[in-house]
Amino acid sequence: MKRNMGKTDRIVRGVIGIAGVALGFYFQTWWGLFALIPLVTAAIGFCPLYVPFKISTIGKK
Repeated sequence: MKRNMGKTDRIVRGVIGIAGVALGFYFQTWWGLFALIPLVTAAIGFCPLYVPFKISTIGKK
């Protein structure tokens, strides 16, 4: 697994994931579990949906 997410992409996914989990707890719904997907992808820096489209948000070195 090669990283394909840049810093900004990871931060945005982390914020969305944390907000989703918080809303899931607040409204006591299982939808908050879906917020774990962006949290995990942000933590590992790899998005499997980017692979078939050959997308990478990592800047050029």
